Amino acid sequence: MSKSNKIYLDSAASVEANPSSIHSVGVGAKTKLENSRREVARVLGARPEEIIFTSGDTESNNLALQGVVWAWHESKKEDKKEKKLPHIITTNIEHPSVLETCRMLQDRNLAQVSIIGVEENGIIDFKKIKKAIRENTILVSVMYANNEIGTIQPIREIAKEIRHYKKTKQTTFPFFHTDAVQVAGYLDLDVARLGVDLLSLSGAKIKESGWAGVLFKRKSIPLAKVYAGGDQEMGLRPGTENLAEIIKFSRALRRAQKIIRKEIEILTRQRDYFIKKLLKMSPDIIINGDLENRLPNNVNITVPKIPSDLLVIELSAKGIMVSSRSACKSSTAKGSYVISALRKDANPEIGGVRFSLNKNTTKDDIDYTINILSQILKKLKKWYN
Repeated sequence: MSKSNKIYLDSAASVEANPSSIHSVGVGAKTKLENSRREVARVLGARPEEIIFTSGDTESNNLALQGVVWAWHESKKEDKKEKKLPHIITTNIEHPSVLETCRMLQDRNLAQVSIIGVEENGIIDFKKIKKAIRENTILVSVMYANNEIGTIQPIREIAKEIRHYKKTKQTTFPFFHTDAVQVAGYLDLDVARLGVDLLSLSGAKIKESGWAGVLFKRKSIPLAKVYAGGDQEMGLRPGTENLAEIIKFSRALRRAQKIIRKEIEILTRQRDYFIKKLLKMSPDIIINGDLENRLPNNVNITVPKIPSDLLVIELSAKGIMVSSRSACKSSTAKGSYVISALRKDANPEIGGVRFSLNKNTTKDDIDYTINILSQILKKLKKWYN
């Protein structure tokens, strides 16, 4: 007999503590999984059965968009009069996992897609969303805050317009999805107050969080199976749950939302100080996105004529780590489509440089960055004039 008084002879299972197993170890794992589900539900103001665990944001977004579209098609199987494809509305600065999923659905003749352009400040005019809704619109997907330029979208206003449309037309469509990955720890995540039907989250953007994701799906929203292979996560996400990462994620999410106000005040002061210093340093610097309606930790700049990738490399050589675009697109040779969406004269190959602050960022850190950036620009302008 082992020291733990247990003999484990279920080694063919994918993990030892498999929440789907019915032996005592599996039951214990299932209890921990459901505790994590309740913890996430409390943060979102949702029911536990409305929380689906995934591997991350990309999967959550795919499940939301494809799931709604496939559910619509399944409901119309017997309706021979239905000739119109379902219609999706989104914006031109969404995360690639939303934009490319929409394009894939359109290319495969599964949906029509309207991509609405944001204003020059990086924020969508919610009246344009309202205007774009058609009789066959089944889904609107607008990110809560942009991953590159940090602009916060008018989610509540969009939700209000959608509710008004549905009430006026006496219809259940369209549903409203938001990619909220960037806002955990910074903005309200209560789904009732936001007015959303589907919401994606990921631990990748939360400090000390696990590599897990979540899709909130309001109980009344029909979602078809996108994957096959198991009945985990209400049958919508097959495969053994990554319990260790899910537990880390749920705890980190709870901690992040608890300290939200205190950190926002600190970060907003540092962000505004940084922007003030940048604008004072050089009149050539463009701050991308609205100066106020943006995440408290985000500063994104463009320096005309100087490629953002080059600035990232130069700053890195001085020990300052920044990025030039979404990490999901950073390995490609193309520039930032988000920066291109802001201004007609924007050069996508120039792009933007994103500075992401945290609670440990000091004024000394900012002053040092400003000093180094000033030196770099003086050097590079000799080459790029």
